[in-house]
Amino acid sequence: MDSSDDYLHLVGLTTSEAAASLKASGPNELPSQKAQSWFSILINIFKEPMLFLLLNIGIIYLFLGEMSDASMLLASIVLVIGITYYQERKTEKALEALKNLSSPRALVIRGGERIRIPGREVVPGDVMILREGDRVPADCVVLSANNLLVDESLLTGESLPVRKTAGDTDTPMDTHPGGENTPFVYSGTLVTQGHAAVKAVFTGPKTQMGKIGKSLETIQDEDTLIKKQTRDIVKKFALFGFVLCLIVVGVYGIVRSDWTQGLLSGLTLAMSLLPEEFSVILVIFLTLGAWRMSKHKVLTRKTAAIETLGAATVLCVDKTGTITMNQIALSGLYTQGKYHDLENASSIPEAYHSLLEYSVLASQNDPFDPLEKAILNSSKKYLTDAGHFHTDWQLKKEYPLSQHLLSISRVWQSPDSKNFEIAAKGAPEAIAELCHFTPSQKKQLEKQISELASRGLRLIGVARSTFTHDKLPSGQHGFKFKFLGLLGFSDPVRPSVAHSLKECYTAGMRVIMITGDYSGTAQYIANEIGLQNSQNVITGQELSQLSEAALSEQIKTVNIFARVVPEQKLIIVNALKRNNEIVAMTGDGVNDAPALKAAHIGIAMGQRGTDVAREAADIVLLDDDFSSIVTAVRMGRRIFDNLKKAVSYIFAVHVPIAGLSLVPLAFNLPVVLLPAHIAFLELIIDPACSVVFESETEETRIMSRPPRPLNESLFSRSNILIGVVQGISILAVVLVVYLGSIILSKNDLEIRTIAFTTMVFANLLLIVSDLSRSRTLISTLINSKNKALYWILGSTSIALLAILSQPVTRELFHFTSLTTTEILIAFGAGLASILWFEVIKIYRRFIVA
Repeated sequence: MDSSDDYLHLVGLTTSEAAASLKASGPNELPSQKAQSWFSILINIFKEPMLFLLLNIGIIYLFLGEMSDASMLLASIVLVIGITYYQERKTEKALEALKNLSSPRALVIRGGERIRIPGREVVPGDVMILREGDRVPADCVVLSANNLLVDESLLTGESLPVRKTAGDTDTPMDTHPGGENTPFVYSGTLVTQGHAAVKAVFTGPKTQMGKIGKSLETIQDEDTLIKKQTRDIVKKFALFGFVLCLIVVGVYGIVRSDWTQGLLSGLTLAMSLLPEEFSVILVIFLTLGAWRMSKHKVLTRKTAAIETLGAATVLCVDKTGTITMNQIALSGLYTQGKYHDLENASSIPEAYHSLLEYSVLASQNDPFDPLEKAILNSSKKYLTDAGHFHTDWQLKKEYPLSQHLLSISRVWQSPDSKNFEIAAKGAPEAIAELCHFTPSQKKQLEKQISELASRGLRLIGVARSTFTHDKLPSGQHGFKFKFLGLLGFSDPVRPSVAHSLKECYTAGMRVIMITGDYSGTAQYIANEIGLQNSQNVITGQELSQLSEAALSEQIKTVNIFARVVPEQKLIIVNALKRNNEIVAMTGDGVNDAPALKAAHIGIAMGQRGTDVAREAADIVLLDDDFSSIVTAVRMGRRIFDNLKKAVSYIFAVHVPIAGLSLVPLAFNLPVVLLPAHIAFLELIIDPACSVVFESETEETRIMSRPPRPLNESLFSRSNILIGVVQGISILAVVLVVYLGSIILSKNDLEIRTIAFTTMVFANLLLIVSDLSRSRTLISTLINSKNKALYWILGSTSIALLAILSQPVTRELFHFTSLTTTEILIAFGAGLASILWFEVIKIYRRFIVA
């Protein structure tokens, strides 16, 4: 056999050569926004309003000569900067890890072996294999090609694909894309048909795409809707705080003639009202959430998908490779009315030799497709006669698969013959059409197909032809084919699918299986995994004949679509959307891209998927496993859940801070909160609402409740109400302690100390309580695996006790010492402030039980 598709002789670079070239040429990536340097991170931190307020108050204290207060605030600023810098660097590292994962993949030959690497690791000199649906990762010269068509519209603006031919590796790279029959392909262009072996010449900025891509360095990403909503809320609170600040300054200056104290009190009140944590938690949750999902073989390309995952009501999944393992084996042969099972066979009868022989001729010499690999492996096992392996035949032409004819034909010629031998394989109906079956023959074939499909076999038809003319026809119908038989392939179901499917049903999600296989094959697999309503099937042919209204009605109960072509996935997605379903759709091919784009959540396959499918998708499964989709849904629900809890906590914790800043001013009572105290509280709030809540595991029954409404907001009335009521409860309890101390004629230092200590304890207990809407506070403390929680609880408690026990720190915070009884009263009061929420949890659990 010849060669135009035989890549076995290609060796490529060695691993060491590739490493040296990567070091010399740099990563194969276009100019883009640079990662933040440590200096730019610090500049952004100093732009934060809270830090700006602290800095201004510190300057005022310096101006007044209050060196101890100024030093305390400056120390707080350093701590805030340190914590924020750590969080920003952690986010940057997560983004870099995701960037490496999301890089398009390239199939390279290194040291004679095929390996798939990130596109950014391709180096000049790399030999790569391109197939239909691949993005070309570098500017390359074509070494060998078979029906290679490339869409270069990205560079040339021409809408029609251009044909590429093999060239010489010494040919200088043409720097002008476009034109027919050239031996060059360019980075970023798309292979629309055929396959080829190519050698990289230019990578990264030196490619034609890289030269154009310089402008990318200045492009700014547009914020998502949720980011815009968050920014608007922060602005409104900031404006409200600024107005109150002016009012307080005015009241102090006019009524009390103390403008300096008025300015300090006003700034303190503004600090208490500024919920700058919203923007912090949004970035951290979504970025680290995406990073955590990547650890479970799920790559999130668009962070908005994380929000949508928890709302998904329907999962539309491919059977092959997602539900099954994509470990395809040739399990049986059918010819002349007889079937031969290969499961335990060591040889096959002579009658089946031609069927297997021509199935090999209709396949690639060095196949990538799993079906063709199974054919080649079986031929090596069962065709022991060398006469069946035509190593000296030359491939003259290949007729590729098309939307109108689901078959492929390859034309061969032996050295000692002028005749052409044609081998064809494809969908049994297509092969029957090529063989011009009579109605009775078609009926007999359909009967056999139905019987074999009911065993769960995937079927391929094979035919042969001989052609004696010099000029080959333009299409496959120009040959007179003889039907040789059917190949039956099996593909085992992934062991985890049945359990994951049950989990989907428990979580209120439908699962729809879509396959190009026959109805019988699909139903066999459906029964094996426990898919609901497996008796109802819609075929691709039936689908094309249904009206929109009829399909919208039938799709409410049908969970299997068989003999479906990729283009029909879009019809299925739109029908589900008309029924107000939130749709997640899987896909791997070029033609799947429209459906992936139309679905609420497009899920591409990372191993067998094309670059086009991955680019259209929101999520990429790195292991192509159905169970990973369920894991993604679980993690999406967890991330949104924890975000809601963090938002509720932020509202709750700011209510008592604002209240204790405002009440003493309004009623001319002893001041409780000074700027240093709010800075201390911020050191608890920032890591708590970001690190602690983000690290919390999902609720026990998170997959036992229906999907949330897609339009449910983080800032829903119910979520804000919970936070505000919790905050009022804490404020009320702290005010009781505060007013009680006044009634007991405590001095200002004692009043401030016990009130502040109560608020710190209440804050810590609120964190523990808000981490779960189902587990009690005690259960969370005992059973939580959240290391960040214990770190916050421990470090804050130690810091508070250290401040209260040391004269120097007491003076800095304007505190006095507390007795053990007073500390216990403060703790008890803090516990009392959140007890009502714990009672509700217990009541809810009792009702559910």
